[in-house]
Amino acid sequence: MTAEPTTTQRTTGAPPGGSSASRQHTLRERNLRLVAKAIYDAAAGTSGPPDAVPPSRADVAAATGLTRATVSTLVDHLVAARLITELPPAAAQRAGRPAVPLVPAARTVVGLGLEVNVDYLGVRALDLAGQTVADVVEQGAFHDSEPATVLGRLGTLAAEVVELLQSDGMRVAGARLALPGLVDVRTGELEVAPNLGWSSLDPVPLLSLASLPVHVANEAKLAALAELAGEVPDSFLYVSGDVGIGAGIVVDRGLFLAERGWNGEVGHVVVDPAGPRCSCGAHGCLEQYAGKEEVLRAAGLPLDAPLRALVAALEADDDGARAALHRAGRALGSALADFVNLTGVSTVVLGGVYAELEPWLRDDVVAVLRERVLAAPFAEPDVRAARAGQHAALTGGAREVLREVVADPAAWV
Repeated sequence: MTAEPTTTQRTTGAPPGGSSASRQHTLRERNLRLVAKAIYDAAAGTSGPPDAVPPSRADVAAATGLTRATVSTLVDHLVAARLITELPPAAAQRAGRPAVPLVPAARTVVGLGLEVNVDYLGVRALDLAGQTVADVVEQGAFHDSEPATVLGRLGTLAAEVVELLQSDGMRVAGARLALPGLVDVRTGELEVAPNLGWSSLDPVPLLSLASLPVHVANEAKLAALAELAGEVPDSFLYVSGDVGIGAGIVVDRGLFLAERGWNGEVGHVVVDPAGPRCSCGAHGCLEQYAGKEEVLRAAGLPLDAPLRALVAALEADDDGARAALHRAGRALGSALADFVNLTGVSTVVLGGVYAELEPWLRDDVVAVLRERVLAAPFAEPDVRAARAGQHAALTGGAREVLREVVADPAAWV
């Protein structure tokens, strides 16, 4: 499987304050991190215009405050480790040597996103340049499924992808496993996933990927992080619609996780206490009005109908489909209004199946937000479709793995 990155051994038994060598080592790690971050931020468009020219060594020195000589040495290390790549020299704007643009390396180090959802399994690999280098999605029906069987199958798919990547000379840094339920961020255990019928589960051993570091996270939260690669505000609520409905709260471009990471379960906000019973055991949850299966049912379509069948009915102005989306939009707006009133975060990104249904959902969601959000007259609610594409949690998971590589490049040098 995947070789672990080489780490530098530290001297034990050092005097208080550390030895000169250990301090120098720590400083080198810090400077490597600064240089790597400057190059990756520039590529991501978070430190300048998205179409800006990639930075040179001189640009990185100016951005980090390090000397050009120090930056040049560190860049050489990062290039040798295949974390960054030098492009052909740019045309000189003035006398002197032409600048050499620096960009994240493609097809060298990759991160994996893994996911189990109600009707599919997925594996996606992204490289440091942000390109998808492997993508496998397998459809299935995983309501009330056996965790060992499902996770074992996902582990097999992941192992096949890892073998393929390694045969092409790529190193796999690790994986994030996305699950549609409550994941304790302290332990990585799944407490409950009502729509899968799973509870009290440590999923990682069941993958049988012993040599690959795997961390577990909530599906909607990883999908929210995938949106950060596009043009979104620094703070927003991401709502992931499927059979279940989850949410990720992004504040200042980072996830708000609360004590155990159990926040964001907007699908179990009560819309009507006298409403139908939910898979969680309560009555009248949002999922019973705006979950994918309930929308299909209300539209008169089979529960296993593809989303394109619902979209086709909406495009044909089918009365049942339109009524189903109106009902779902009003319920979704009601639940989201509580969130906006509590947090003051007024941008809502509709993801999962909602991204494709946004043209028929948005007006009702916005109308309810205007009715129920106290600050709406002063800050117009911003409701938009997600842009990260299908199975966004796979992308978000892979990006999280790579974010850790950039945060600790010394482990790979």
